[in-house]
Amino acid sequence: MMNNNRTGALAVGALLVAFGVLFLLQNFGLFGSITDMIWLLVFGAAGLTFLFVFATNREQWWAVIPGFVLLGLATLIGFGDRPGEWGGELFLGSIGLAFWVIYAVRREFWWALIPAGTLSTLAVVAALSESADGMATGGIFFLGLAATFGLVYLLSGAEDRQRWALIPAGILAAIGLLLTLSLGGLVNYVWAVGLIIAGVILLTRSRLLQR
Repeated sequence: MMNNNRTGALAVGALLVAFGVLFLLQNFGLFGSITDMIWLLVFGAAGLTFLFVFATNREQWWAVIPGFVLLGLATLIGFGDRPGEWGGELFLGSIGLAFWVIYAVRREFWWALIPAGTLSTLAVVAALSESADGMATGGIFFLGLAATFGLVYLLSGAEDRQRWALIPAGILAAIGLLLTLSLGGLVNYVWAVGLIIAGVILLTRSRLLQR
């Protein structure tokens, strides 16, 4: 274990020194037209290094996060201007993937589902923002968050069941459904029916108490 921790510390230290040197060289203008290629290789190698640290010692689970973040940056640099509006989605998705991997290998880390689901939802919303209106993307956002907390409840394990997650899941699902239904004007009917049902319940309860 000590050797694995030492390996991780050495890898991170070496990467920090390498980044510092490269920034200095860039400030001196020594890279010229190959700057993007240099940073692509550097970010890619750094991301793979962090993933190697995690692969050799699962206790170093934190290394997955900078690993996928750096690989996401390398991907963006590699595509250049081609991703366009997809750049944000790719970057958010790469960070979200890191937390999915953390939960996959460390099932006791149920908390990783929250950033994983939130970032994945944001990536989907960002991808749809150009083709869907604000109400639709808002509904998808809240429904995605509701599904995230639903997964926290379902996957946290029987011995460590996170029952509190049902509360935000229910609230967020209700907001998401209302936003989605409002797209077709159905929300007005939903509110009307809801008020009628609530009134009938109160009237019925009042009659029963009088008897």
